[in-house]
Amino acid sequence: MVALAHTIGHVAATVSMSKVAVSFTHIIKSGEPAFSVLVSRFILGETFPMPVYLSLIPIIGGCGLAALTELNFNMTGFMGAMISNLAFVFRNIFSKKGMKGKSVIGWQKAITEIGPHFIWWVAAQSIFYHLYNQVSYMSLDEISPLTFSIGNTMKRISVIVSSIIIFRTPVQPVNALGAAIAVFGTFLYSQAKQ
Repeated sequence: MVALAHTIGHVAATVSMSKVAVSFTHIIKSGEPAFSVLVSRFILGETFPMPVYLSLIPIIGGCGLAALTELNFNMTGFMGAMISNLAFVFRNIFSKKGMKGKSVIGWQKAITEIGPHFIWWVAAQSIFYHLYNQVSYMSLDEISPLTFSIGNTMKRISVIVSSIIIFRTPVQPVNALGAAIAVFGTFLYSQAKQ
């Protein structure tokens, strides 16, 4: 189930980025904490303090404002980002459940089984992507799926800003305001979780 959710999340995000600006995809994906709370509440039966629920208002509102003012809005791109959010929340939950009493040793196992030539067989991008995922799972082993979602959101801020700069994506002030509100919501959310 972890692999399926992981695959769906990446495919949906890729579809989204093929239809809309990278920055827009990541603005919508900053809503992942909202999906995490909703899935945890209605499927897992978990409850959270009221400040956590209240912090979702600016996250959802900011994402909505950014979507409404996106210059090149495309429903397929928007839905790809939304499906990606949901898939990654399920991946985090399934991963966390599967980690009980186990350690994450994928990197050591790959080196042991394949040998040191592994580094020469894999392109640099693949190595860094693997390390990124390894650290992600090691982090998930230590924290809750919700806190993990917040970390992803903070990473997304840098992706949004850098993609706007690198790709020279035109951004309306209202669109930037929506993104800022969503990011502020994630800050409130992280404070509410402490």
